[in-house]
Amino acid sequence: MDTHFYLIGVDGGGTGTRVVLGDAQGRELASAASGPSGLALGVERAWQSIEAASADAFARAGLALDWSRCVVGCGLAGVNNRDWLAAFRDKAPAIAGLAVESDAYTTLLGAHGGAPGVVVAIGTGSIAASLDHAGACRIAGGYGYPTADEAGGVWFGLRIIVHAQRALDGRAPLDDLARALLDRVGARDRDSLVVWLCSANQTAYASLAPVVLAHRDHPVAARLLAEAGEQIEQMATALNPDGSLPVALCGGLSVPLREFVPAGLQARLRAPLSDSAHGALQLAQREAVKVFPTGA
Repeated sequence: MDTHFYLIGVDGGGTGTRVVLGDAQGRELASAASGPSGLALGVERAWQSIEAASADAFARAGLALDWSRCVVGCGLAGVNNRDWLAAFRDKAPAIAGLAVESDAYTTLLGAHGGAPGVVVAIGTGSIAASLDHAGACRIAGGYGYPTADEAGGVWFGLRIIVHAQRALDGRAPLDDLARALLDRVGARDRDSLVVWLCSANQTAYASLAPVVLAHRDHPVAARLLAEAGEQIEQMATALNPDGSLPVALCGGLSVPLREFVPAGLQARLRAPLSDSAHGALQLAQREAVKVFPTGA
């Protein structure tokens, strides 16, 4: 096999992009991060973020980015929309090879090393995936903003901002939680909050999740956190009703939300072996075998 190419694993969501750079054998050389590359925010923006993070990773490894020598594996939010996926492929630079799957699948690869298991990935959005002993992958959730993403940052943001709305017009007290939300979005009154609401995208709503966690003892936040734990359990159970597979929580909100997962699921939780970006690196390695089967 040609040894003069590089593997790039990409984990792209609505809040940020993480890239792992590997050599032809999959040995990690460097990693980097950049802005969002979830396809819902546009394929041009996605490729801009991927290129920025890739160039940074190459620079950290003392190398220059040359797309023609790169095989890229991407785990991206939004690939279930086939129009977005087609547009993403069409906008790809002149790379040696490209494999694109959902970020749920690459999270699954990373978390269990390709072995059977369940993941519930919770970041800007949320999705659950399972790999059974026959190698079949199943998905639960992941229907996306604004109707789904249960327990994800967007889900929290859409619900918690209602407390600020109610506080501004007297339906709820203007308490510490309401003030923290208004400070986070830069609103002073009803009109300025409406301006924020009219321009807010999924990234903006997800930015409110830390406010919920910081005010976990507030009744409104506490109810949301408890519901998030129940939603995580429901997704895992839908994919593995008999509870026979290990479950890994992954993504940026997985650590703070773990304590809110119901006790029945707690016993099945296992720490992920690696993350979605490393799962995407495995995807790139598989693709490289097709691109460089006998060497260049």
